[in-house]
Parts: sequence; structure tokens; C-alpha cells
Amino acid sequence: MHSTDTPTLDPTLEQLLRPDVVGPRLVAATGREAWRDFSAQLIAGGKSNLTFVLTSTDGDRLILRRPPTGDLLPSAHDMGREARIQTGLAGSGVPVAHVVVNETSGDDLGVPYYVMEEVVGHVIRDELPTGYAQDDRSKEAMADALVDALVALHAVDPDEVGLGDLGRRDGYLERQLRRWLGQSEKATASVQAPRLPDLATRLGESMPQSPPSRIVHGDYRMDNCVYDADDPGRIRAILDWELSTLGDPIADLAQTAMYWGDADGPAMPLIPSLSRQAGWPPSSHLVERYCAASGADPAVLPWYRAFACFKFAAIAQGVATRAAAGDMAGQKFGDIGDSIRHLVDHAHSILDDHPGGTRG
Repeated sequence: MHSTDTPTLDPTLEQLLRPDVVGPRLVAATGREAWRDFSAQLIAGGKSNLTFVLTSTDGDRLILRRPPTGDLLPSAHDMGREARIQTGLAGSGVPVAHVVVNETSGDDLGVPYYVMEEVVGHVIRDELPTGYAQDDRSKEAMADALVDALVALHAVDPDEVGLGDLGRRDGYLERQLRRWLGQSEKATASVQAPRLPDLATRLGESMPQSPPSRIVHGDYRMDNCVYDADDPGRIRAILDWELSTLGDPIADLAQTAMYWGDADGPAMPLIPSLSRQAGWPPSSHLVERYCAASGADPAVLPWYRAFACFKFAAIAQGVATRAAAGDMAGQKFGDIGDSIRHLVDHAHSILDDHPGGTRG
């Protein structure tokens, strides 16, 4: 490529990615001069950390993850943590991308970031690729692959992969309730949910005893995975480890079941509703498969389902609040306040329907 063909970035991306600094670091990590200059594109769908596709001057691609701009939660957007988890899980049977650069000092961009290899396949959000998984059996295979990868993650011994100090071994649910209630209190007016504090109280009063702590993803859903382009029943990589820690594996399962949804359930703000459409198995299929493989007790799920709604309502409030402040690289997500409030109402309904039946 001639010098006149050197990629240029618009001013916003130039500031977020600093190619004059990141380019040489990529050259050092890969041994390839083509990374000294690169183009970049923000990937649609990132609701918290910012994810970019970087393209070198000879057409190769890598993925860069960095925090949003603006004020950040103290324990959120931890890029070094994300990279460390994926490095630890490599070779464990859990599909993850290879980390190329893990820059934790913040010297390059003013914040930590990491770069990983691009895993070729389909990241499926609001529609299936043309000709992909068109029959119901293939859709069920996608659901099964999603569950099986989660089972594999929860089967990993954190100490054996060097992640035994990833988080505290006890008190996960209590800490989660405090964390997300605290985030909710900072929400912009349009997405506030008056019934959310009472929901947190009800969840605290009926909290089950957690099973032994495992590595949890914290945001596990179909569009945080890369599906094999030829085999819908295979996941090539799990992405977006931002909320991963040591914690309650049933909370992970309930979050996944909530994201998956059902035709008669509440629509998720911010999350594609593809699996709520005809032809997809219900969320109960995921729960039953997980419990059969792991030995988990499905009777405790109502509390966890209500907790999942609480947690995601607070997450969605945070995303909307950061977007309103201009900290999401120009991304806008529309008016999601009613959806958040409906989700909180749904969680209350779950607890209403299972009084006293959620405590372990």
C-alpha cells in the first residue's frame, strides 16, 4: 500500500483509539508492519464497553475493546480483567478468543484496553444470516450450543485455570443487589423505575443460599457468542466478559433464560428479541437442558428470574444514562424507560406468584 493510501479515522475515533500509539503496539505484538496504520469501525450492539473492528493496511482484522468515556463505576469496564479471563480459559474447553494485546496501565488511551483476534463466524442479533438455521431443529441446536457452553464454563475449577482470585467466594447475590441498586439510583429521569428499590428489598428478604461459587459470565446471551458459520450447533467463542466474576452459576442461567425470552414474556430493552419469535424453543428448554447436565435444582429458578430482571433493568438504566451524557461514541438507544419499568413489574409478578417459594 502506498503512503497516499494510509487509512484515516474520523476525529472521534482518532481520539478514542490513538492509532499513532496503538498501531506500533500492534506491530510489536504481531510482528507485522501492516498494523502500524489501521482503519476502525465501531461495532453496532455494544451497550457498555466500546468494541471496534480494526483493519490493517493489508486487510487483516482484530477486535479492540475499551471502556466508554465519562465517569465509570469503580468495578465496571475492567479491560484487564476481561483479557485475563479469556487468557485463563484458553484450553479449558470454553470457547474464547485469543488475546493479542492486554494494556492495563492506561498509558496508551488514558484507559486500559485490550485487542483480541477476530473469531470468524456469526454474531447473531436481531436476524439470522440468509440461509442460516432456517429450520426449527437448527434453532434448537443453537439453543443447545448456548446452554452447553454455559455448562462448560460453570464446570471449570477457577483455581485450576488461575482465576481463583477473580472475586470473593461468598456474598455474590448480596453484592449484586447493592451494586445494581446503587447504579439505578444514578439513572437519568427518563429511565427511572419507582418500583425497583422495593424489588431489591423483596429480593433481599427471600434470597436463596447460593451453590458453590464458579466463574460466571454475567451477561451471557446469544449475541455475546460467535456461532460457527457452517454449524449452528457450535459456538466458536464467547464474547463480552465485562461482568464476569466468581459467583452464583444459577444467576448466570436465569439471566440467559431472561434474555432468551418467550413469546408471551416481556420484551427486553436493548436486547434483540429474535429467540422470542416462532420456531425457537422456549426458555424452559434452556433451563431443563442446563439442569439435566449440571444437576441444578429448577425449583429455585423463580427467585433468580426475578433477580435477573432487576439486574438487567439497572444495567439498561446505566446504558441509557451514559448514552444521554454522550459517553457511548454517539450511540443512541431510543426511549426505553417504559420497557425498563415493565421489566421491574414483571419481576414483582414472579415474586407474587411464588410467595415463600424462592428461599433455599
